[in-house]
Amino acid sequence: MNGWIMTALAVWLAGWGINEFLVRIRTRERAAASAINIAVPVIFGVVLLVVWEGLVRGLNVPAVLLPPPSVIWERLWASIPNPIWPDFQQTFLKSVLIGYAIGCGSAFIVAVAIDRSPFLKRGLLPVGNFVSALPLVGIAPIMVMWFGFDWQSKAAVVVVMTFFPMLVNTVAGLNATGQIEKDLMATYAASYWQTLAKLRLPMAWPFIFNALKINSTLALIGAIVAEFFGTPVVGMGFRISAAIGRLQVDMVWAEIAVAALAGSVFYGVIALIERAVTFWHPSVRGGR
Repeated sequence: MNGWIMTALAVWLAGWGINEFLVRIRTRERAAASAINIAVPVIFGVVLLVVWEGLVRGLNVPAVLLPPPSVIWERLWASIPNPIWPDFQQTFLKSVLIGYAIGCGSAFIVAVAIDRSPFLKRGLLPVGNFVSALPLVGIAPIMVMWFGFDWQSKAAVVVVMTFFPMLVNTVAGLNATGQIEKDLMATYAASYWQTLAKLRLPMAWPFIFNALKINSTLALIGAIVAEFFGTPVVGMGFRISAAIGRLQVDMVWAEIAVAALAGSVFYGVIALIERAVTFWHPSVRGGR
C-alpha cells in the first residue's frame, strides 16, 4: 500500500473521528451549535476531497477517467476569466435566472386564476400534468427551432420545466387553508383578495417555497442540457460537450464544479428567504 492510499485512509479516519466527536456535543449556546452545524459538513467535504486525491494518485487512475481535485482546481482557477465566467453569464445569469423568474412567476399567476375558476382547475391542471411529462430531450430542440440558438431558447426550456412544479404546489398551498379560518374571514366581511393576502397566501408559503427550491436545481439542469442541442460557442452545456469530445476531462469537472456551486448557492439563498418569510412555521421555529 503506497503513501497516497495510507494518507487517504488516515485522513478519512481522522475526519470521521472529529465529526463523531462534534455531533455528540450538546450545547445550548446558539453560536456554538451553528458553528458545529457548519463545521461538520465542511470537514466531511474536505476529507472527501483528500480521499479522492489520495486514491486517484495512489491507484494511478488515468486523468482521462477521473482527474484528482488538485488538477481540476488548477484548471478552474486558470479558466475563470475565460471561458468559465462567460459560460456562467450565458447559462446561469441569462438562461437560468430569466427562465426561472418567468416560469415561477407565470405559474403563480395561473395558480391564482385556477383558484378563482373551477373551469380552469378542471382544464389547465390536466394539461399542465401532460406538459410536465414531456421529455426534456424532445422539448429542447423544438425550443431551439422556435427561439433560436442563443439563451432565449434555453430560458424557454427552463420556463417549461419550472412551470408545473410551481403551479401544482401553489394550488395545493391555496387549498391548505381550513374551512374554519375561511368562515372566520367571511364573518369579518373580508373580500377574496383580502382573504388571499392575509390568510391563504401565508398558509401557502411553505408549499410555494418548496416549489421554488425544487425549481432552483431543475432550472440549472434544464439550461445545461438544452445547450447540448444548439448554442453559440459559449455556455456550460456547450463547454462540457466540447471538452469531453477533446478528452479535456479536467475542464468538464471544472464546469460541473461551478454549476454545482452556483446551484447550491441559489438553493441556499431561497432557503434563507423562506426562513425569513415563514418564521412562524413549526419546521422553522423548531430549527429543523
